[in-house]
Amino acid sequence: MTPPLETRALAIGYRRRGKSDLRLGHGLELRLQRGKLVGLLGPNGIGKSTLLRTLAGVRKPLAGQVLISGSDIANLKPGELARHLSMVLTALPPPMLMTGYGLVALGRHPHTDWLGRMTPEDHSKVAAALRAVKGEDLAEQALAELSDGQRQKLLIARALAQESQIMLLDEPTAYLDLPRRIETMSLLKRLAHSQQRAILVSTHDLDLALRSCDRLWLMSPAGITVGAPEDLVLDGRLSETFRADGVRFDQRRGGFFLDPPGGRAIHVAGDSEETAWMRRAVRRAGFALNNEPGKIVVMRAQNGREPIWKLRINESVTKHQTIEAVLNRLEGQLE
Repeated sequence: MTPPLETRALAIGYRRRGKSDLRLGHGLELRLQRGKLVGLLGPNGIGKSTLLRTLAGVRKPLAGQVLISGSDIANLKPGELARHLSMVLTALPPPMLMTGYGLVALGRHPHTDWLGRMTPEDHSKVAAALRAVKGEDLAEQALAELSDGQRQKLLIARALAQESQIMLLDEPTAYLDLPRRIETMSLLKRLAHSQQRAILVSTHDLDLALRSCDRLWLMSPAGITVGAPEDLVLDGRLSETFRADGVRFDQRRGGFFLDPPGGRAIHVAGDSEETAWMRRAVRRAGFALNNEPGKIVVMRAQNGREPIWKLRINESVTKHQTIEAVLNRLEGQLE
């Protein structure tokens, strides 16, 4: 089956007058499948936005082809391309006096006549797109009155109203708080699965991408590695791509952490919710964790009705009521 989008020997970058081309990637053989949410990850400046704009036909490739349903994108007229592909660019805010409904209705432009007149079917598609993102209550509000998260939701609805099978999104969660970031990625995953859309989203939110995306396109100077998030973690590709001095990717915990100073290793005993948060606090404070008891041990204890923390450093044992108090003691003793 022909994929909605694929590339053949694609080279991306910038043409420079009087100089050689600046290539950000070459020989790219990529496929975007229906029903999949794909995350595009890579360090700053690696070329993620350039790749998205090349796939969308906004920027011409330096070499190779971008195929939309088997047709070279260079041969598609703008209106025809818009029926296949939509793009959400967070960096380009819509006119603030427009209503939410008006913004979503712009997605029907490829389907209306040359005057832009909308039929009852077009209005039905707009209403359906608003329902899909749970944005019906935003329809009559001016965009200036909405939050970044609400406007982002409407931009996604506009792409849905366009009825394109391919959706490309450049940093859709960049200006959102954590709950809205989770909500946006969950929405995109649901749309990919329920409506069989092929969705590619560029993001710097590594943790959310690992939790949400069906596949990753991991972009590095060596090219683009494609695979399931878990496979790219286990084979070390993710860690290698984002390697930095003093920072490492912990494969067990699925996140990046600062390397602790030597000799500051602590064992936190127990497997309760409280001890899990103690481990998190210990790592945040710059200590390493020991799997087995050593010179420094923290444990949860019960003193009558009041739970306390016991901290043992060598042979000295102290008791503390809060995690903060334990950290203060550790920092005072181990400076």
